[in-house]
Amino acid sequence: MRKLIYGMNVTLDGYIAAPGDDIGWGGPPSDELFQFWSDQLQATDLSLYGRKLWRTMSSHWPTADRQPGATPAETEFARRWRDMPKVVFSSTVDKVDWNTRLVTGDAVAEITRLKAEDGGPMDIGGATLAAAALRAGLIDEYVLATAPVLVGGGTPFFTALENWVNLNLVETRTFPGGVLLTRYETRR
Repeated sequence: MRKLIYGMNVTLDGYIAAPGDDIGWGGPPSDELFQFWSDQLQATDLSLYGRKLWRTMSSHWPTADRQPGATPAETEFARRWRDMPKVVFSSTVDKVDWNTRLVTGDAVAEITRLKAEDGGPMDIGGATLAAAALRAGLIDEYVLATAPVLVGGGTPFFTALENWVNLNLVETRTFPGGVLLTRYETRR
């Protein structure tokens, strides 16, 4: 059975995007934090995206390595991202590229099916998609890179829950700029 990991950059008050879907609150990540996320991607067998995050990622990473001034780390991440098998869950997106499959039906049923397969870890991104997986009890691990900024509203990392989810802290790590990484596993 595959492990499902939900990880993103988040504000101290718990948002992945400020009002208006603004993700500029964190500024560019430090080289160390960027490398952490790149290494996470390298260790992942399959990435699951909701519509909004897919649009954000696919508008930049397919050609990021060909942009003037692209760093070696950005070039590596772009290559990893293009090569990574991906699944996009959306009823409004009509075309996906870059080693990606589109699912328009029941996301929870498909994620459950994918988890039951043999293979390495999967990551899930996008608040709405992750919320559905969280409510269904499908997420095994949470990775939060918490930035020292308060935005007061926007898109929350966590959604409202019907039941508590108990977690075990398995890692903490500090990055430049005061970013604190915390990693938790779901206590089953």
